[in-house]
Amino acid sequence: MTINKILAFDALTCVLMGIVLTLWETALALPRDLLFYAGCVLFPIAIFMAVLARQDRPRSAGVWLVVAGNAAWVLASLAVLLLADPNRWGVGFLVAQALIVALLALAELKAVGRQVVSLAKARAR
Repeated sequence: MTINKILAFDALTCVLMGIVLTLWETALALPRDLLFYAGCVLFPIAIFMAVLARQDRPRSAGVWLVVAGNAAWVLASLAVLLLADPNRWGVGFLVAQALIVALLALAELKAVGRQVVSLAKARAR
């Protein structure tokens, strides 16, 4: 899968999660304001990812920023898990979405690595 497709999928997941977090009345025993504002943050992030995804060759610095942001999201999710008092559904939700974001970050990391190698080979010719 190309970096463009992964970024586009990540942008889509950000929009969908943003909608869920901003509109969902929580049954997860998680702070409502935390969910709302976390959801609001995802919309501009999704736009950034979508802009990167539309580029012929997304800039590596932009992709690295996305990877770092995804890693920060995973760490923040784990912090919420430890600091808040979620119920079983909340624990499942936090762990599942953190795992998905971690997998997206890993896919982006691998794809940007392939892109860098491809560019280096092209320049060596």
